[in-house]
Amino acid sequence: MYPRATLVSTLLLTLLLIHASASFAGNANLTLDDALQSAHRQNHDLRLAGIAIASAHATSVMAAAAPNPMLTLQTVGINPHTGIGAGGLRDKTVDSAVRVDQLIERGDKRALRTQNAMQLEVAAQHDLDDVQRQLGIAVSQAYYDVLAALEKQTLTRQSAALYDTTVAAAQKRLKAGDLASADVARLQIDALRAQNDVVQSGADLARAREVLALLLGTRDAPASLTPTDPWPTLAFDASLSPQSLDALLARRADVLAAQARVDAAVTARKQALALRTRDVSVGVQFDHYPVSATNTQGSGNTIGIALQIPLFVRYQYDGEIRLADSLRDSAEQSLARIRDLARSDLARSRADAQAAFERIARYDDGLLAAARKSVDATEFAFAHGALGVMDVLDARRTWRATQLDALAARADYAKSLAAWQAATNEKITP
Repeated sequence: MYPRATLVSTLLLTLLLIHASASFAGNANLTLDDALQSAHRQNHDLRLAGIAIASAHATSVMAAAAPNPMLTLQTVGINPHTGIGAGGLRDKTVDSAVRVDQLIERGDKRALRTQNAMQLEVAAQHDLDDVQRQLGIAVSQAYYDVLAALEKQTLTRQSAALYDTTVAAAQKRLKAGDLASADVARLQIDALRAQNDVVQSGADLARAREVLALLLGTRDAPASLTPTDPWPTLAFDASLSPQSLDALLARRADVLAAQARVDAAVTARKQALALRTRDVSVGVQFDHYPVSATNTQGSGNTIGIALQIPLFVRYQYDGEIRLADSLRDSAEQSLARIRDLARSDLARSRADAQAAFERIARYDDGLLAAARKSVDATEFAFAHGALGVMDVLDARRTWRATQLDALAARADYAKSLAAWQAATNEKITP
């Protein structure tokens, strides 16, 4: 039997998700923790998952209720030719009856119905946990996309400013006869390309901010969202024993939700089998039929007892049982599929994080420094007339491409690390 979520806790959770008043929308600076907390308060998918829990709890309440009794009031035997006689209501020559019927469920139907609803409620709770896990990944990756877009914009602006300075210097050398006009034209072409890169980086930044604002559940001034956390430190340990892997899979929210649905499907099959246990309906009736001069057949006050038992002479719920078998098999297949997906997610997250870690470590350990040294030497040689324009343009393109590749690698490491932390049920940390 699964623990039953109380109505108070469910309502508090739903109200917290829907009516949270705190919002950082007016604050331009944003840490990753701020972003995660805001998303947990305001994200639409998380709100829907909280509402689903409240709905599942309401279903549990309905399932636990016993059938209500039925009250029947009737009057029969009214003869329009002889009338209903004189006197008060009790003396009228009509047959009046008051009847109460109660359905008695057998075969543990109510207990099985309640257990099934509670198991589905547990599944809904795990669904909420899984939405939180996936939301944490999405918010972290969107956060680092914005951070990468900001740095890319800075790099493109610096590159454009450098080209503008170079073009101005080249035009002076052209006037002095020290540089050919074709070389100046090549520099101007690359300067215009650099300006286009600035425009594109601004569009990329706006798009990344829109994605982050949507995940955070706020539409107030998304253009002001500015990450303040630095990139994650380079420290990654991908060691994971088979026992630890199995333990992680068993604790994942999506696996737990699928397992709860399997348990609910097994209980539903028991419910279907319980349909073959006949429910009975017991009725008690009080009948009042007074005797009068026009009604000598009256019986006075009488009491009757009724018992209704269904006869399974044409149908014995074979369809419901077969449907329950199919739903149980489907739930078991879904559980197996989700376990395989979770195992694949762990392996993929580990491989992505390890590869990104090695890439950015390679950039930090020497690739960036070597590219910087090369472009500085080329710029020095060009300034002293030792190299031509094409050489300096090639060196700058290589340096810019190396910078952007290193930035992409750093963003990939940050995002893959967040995915790995979420896959291993760790707290996502900047």
